[in-house]
Amino acid sequence: MTSVMWFRRDLRLNDNKALYQACRDKDDLILLFQVNPEQFINGSPSHQAFFSSVAYFKQKLDKTAHLQIMFGEPMGLLEKLKEKIPAWDKVYFNRDETGYGAKRDEAALQFFAKEEIEVFAYHDAYLHHANDVKKSATDFYKVFTPYYKKWREEIKERPLPISLNSEKVNNTILFPEDEKQFVEMTRELPPLDATKLGEQAAQNHLNHFVKENLADYNEARDFPDLDKTSHLSRFLRTGEVSIRTVWQAVQEAEHTNGRATFEKELCWRDFYNMIYVSFPNQKNEAIQANYRFIEWENNRTNFQKWQQGVTGFPLVDAAMRQLKETGWMHNRLRMITASFLTKDLLIDWRWGEKYFQQMLIDYDPASNIGGWQWAASTGTDAVPYFRIFNPTTQSEKFDPSGNFIRKYVQELAGLPDKFIHQPEKMTKQEQEKFHLIIGEDYPFPIVDHKERRKLAIARYEFSKDYASDNL
Repeated sequence: MTSVMWFRRDLRLNDNKALYQACRDKDDLILLFQVNPEQFINGSPSHQAFFSSVAYFKQKLDKTAHLQIMFGEPMGLLEKLKEKIPAWDKVYFNRDETGYGAKRDEAALQFFAKEEIEVFAYHDAYLHHANDVKKSATDFYKVFTPYYKKWREEIKERPLPISLNSEKVNNTILFPEDEKQFVEMTRELPPLDATKLGEQAAQNHLNHFVKENLADYNEARDFPDLDKTSHLSRFLRTGEVSIRTVWQAVQEAEHTNGRATFEKELCWRDFYNMIYVSFPNQKNEAIQANYRFIEWENNRTNFQKWQQGVTGFPLVDAAMRQLKETGWMHNRLRMITASFLTKDLLIDWRWGEKYFQQMLIDYDPASNIGGWQWAASTGTDAVPYFRIFNPTTQSEKFDPSGNFIRKYVQELAGLPDKFIHQPEKMTKQEQEKFHLIIGEDYPFPIVDHKERRKLAIARYEFSKDYASDNL
């Protein structure tokens, strides 16, 4: 008989729950990855990053055991595989709890039941899946702090040692046309870089972070110029490192405030996954009903200026240019740019969330949607609507020397510290002295923060009042 190990966002051979169990099975084993073009965001950094990881995983795996590639809609591919391998009677995979993946898994379970294929499905992507940490059997947490207190008490699983026997793997190329199509698709991706892709690169990043940056993470993480965050989110997104491996490495480090803060960030990751399960429509609808009636301006010109990093607010512009150039953005800056879009520009948070989905190489739906709803004050346990980040004071506090701004907004590189956060404050003579004419070489601020803050609060209060009268 034949078993299938169905890879998704778990592109690793180490500490992979489904693969661990599949390797213990004595049946012949097919290693499978399905490519579904309906999920593509062609040409986007997010798309390129994920499939670069898939291509690298296949390249490394194929040296010892072949990874089968199938191209198309998942349910049709499962039928095609069953026709090709009638002896297929078991399937192993790590399940998704949210979004498209959850719907795909539900449909797949119906197919497996019809074909009498035994299913072994596992929760692998989080330290605790959505139903692990709840108020009661039927009630999810809505506030982070009590969730965190209970989460801390739960025992965390340890990494699983895996030994893949390549002799039991079916190394015949079952679908050569699909493999050819995958090769053609990956030719359009950036060249594979072993320092940024795969399990070894992920482990190297983890080791560096724990050794060099974990101890003072609580203080240094908010300063983008220091670049002291873990940079593990990209590898967690693809599953090139397991969350249990990350947790274990952190537990072996010295107890510090930095370690405690990072552990709390891992809890936020679980929390947002739980929230997505409890509110599955959160990508399209505000969780808080009070803020479903905000009168967004949705000015497309201002949205494009935000995307391009030409708003006239240096730290916002530096952050957006970092995203455009690298496909990644520092976490503090994600909060600042999201607050600016939703509350200074009064542009719908869903616009920002979809743009980040295209651009982020570490895009995780639960965390990205949760973060945007937090910043927009529409989500669960979100920042209060009247707390609005001042982009200038945030700049002065978290990039005091302006080094991060100068790195990404190079037209401001020659300015002294006194003008780096508000270049529009320069006199005409000073602009000429530093060869930077505001309105020509760098834009004036596109909005007045103080006035927009007042307007945003009024819009949120109107929505709240309208909801109370009409819901």
